[in-house]
Amino acid sequence: MRVLIVEDEEFLADALRARLAMDAIAADVVGDGDAALAAVEVNDYDVVLLDRDLPGVHGDDVCRALAADPQSPAVLMLTAAGRLDDRVGGLEIGADDYLAKPFEFAELIARLRALNRRQFTSRPPALERRGVRLDPFRRAVVRDGRPVLLTPKEFSVLELLLRADGGVVSAERLLEKAWDENANPLTQSVKVTISTLRRKLGDPTIITTVPGAGYAVADHD
Repeated sequence: MRVLIVEDEEFLADALRARLAMDAIAADVVGDGDAALAAVEVNDYDVVLLDRDLPGVHGDDVCRALAADPQSPAVLMLTAAGRLDDRVGGLEIGADDYLAKPFEFAELIARLRALNRRQFTSRPPALERRGVRLDPFRRAVVRDGRPVLLTPKEFSVLELLLRADGGVVSAERLLEKAWDENANPLTQSVKVTISTLRRKLGDPTIITTVPGAGYAVADHD
């Protein structure tokens, strides 16, 4: 999953990005509404974590702009305003969910994952293929009954491949969705991560390289 954090408090924004990384969620950070709208135009985010009180373009206006476009990511509005009328107002202008500060990180992670899951309503919460079972909410992976310990980045890449349901996922797509904006497009990070995943998942390998196209968890070797 890839998230855009729109927060003008730099300390909080950095803390949010670090905490999301621990749960295999890649995140970019911007500090105002104009930058948020520009970032959404360039990158494919799953959820926008949006502070309501922003400098420049107000968070409410960012939310309205995103809600007007059916292709835009989901919006989780984050604000210090916790009154009922504030929460209702945020939902009425198009936010998909609302969380008041201060909040518990565990609840924030759960809400982000719930919003992301809504995009895959036809799929079960746990992803299974070729003897591999991935539970995105418990961050657990099992291969033929054997627990597999993965880093957050490895977990993200495997989740993207399993969600493709046998389809090919390009290296560029993996880099876009599992890494943040600071990733070098010429890096070998994807190749290295795929190699490590294959080793950890064991034989027979389930991740196939499709020359010139990308990677897939195919039905057969």
